[in-house]
Amino acid sequence: MEWWQSMVLGLVEGITEYLPVSSTGHLILASSLLGLGRDEASKSALDAFEVVVQGGAILAVLGLYATRVRSLLLGLAGRDPAGLKLARNLFLAFLPAAVLGLAVHEAIKTHLFNPPAVFSALFVGGVWMIWLDRHRRHEGRGVNDLSARDALWIGLLQCASLWPGTSRSMMTIGAGLLIGMRATEAAEFSFLLGLPTLGAACLYELAKNVHEASQHGTPNLFQELGVKACLLGVVVATVSAAFAVRWLVSFLNRHGLAPFGWYRIALCIVMGLLIFAGWVEIVT
Repeated sequence: MEWWQSMVLGLVEGITEYLPVSSTGHLILASSLLGLGRDEASKSALDAFEVVVQGGAILAVLGLYATRVRSLLLGLAGRDPAGLKLARNLFLAFLPAAVLGLAVHEAIKTHLFNPPAVFSALFVGGVWMIWLDRHRRHEGRGVNDLSARDALWIGLLQCASLWPGTSRSMMTIGAGLLIGMRATEAAEFSFLLGLPTLGAACLYELAKNVHEASQHGTPNLFQELGVKACLLGVVVATVSAAFAVRWLVSFLNRHGLAPFGWYRIALCIVMGLLIFAGWVEIVT
């Protein structure tokens, strides 16, 4: 992978990870448009990189929400009741997708890591967000108001994001809005939930890729794509994710979720027309 290609993928990841537009879906489409992953060895490494690069988004949230993270750690140490409650809620919200993800991970990679699956999820998700923006509750609840039942509800809806193109951010923010959270508070909980969710996915995919490469005597993702290229992608993802998070909080306050829904639908239509006209080739 060339350095500029890793920068493009890092930028795509950073901008889209916390926006309700599906970072995985955009990464799959971007990789296809860049002509990456055309052979089996490079595709396996690329699939792993598309998960590992999410580490940049984790670093961005750790920096931007350092106060919340500190409260979480103090809560786990028994020194902050509010932090302990938040840690419990994040664990409950993380658990459903973690259990289901382990069970269906290989099936998802085999059957759903492709542009047609992504397009369908993008379109359906776009329609759902437009509907949600018109019918959501407006109770003004915050992160500290969530009960264990609320957290579990958010976690159950997050399971839908295992389908590439759906968007973890869309499902978790949408779940928060459905139980009456303010949009910015639902977004903050989604950002914090990304720490264990994305962190577990990154570590699992990295360990799996390195282990399988060692077992089969094949290159791991760093050997196949290049260490410098992989690290550059993570750095770019970190910086761009930090800007995207700040922008999203401000945007949700003014405009809600519907614009993201229309964007998803428009992206599907435009890409479909370009592919049909033969102007864009998608690697499957």
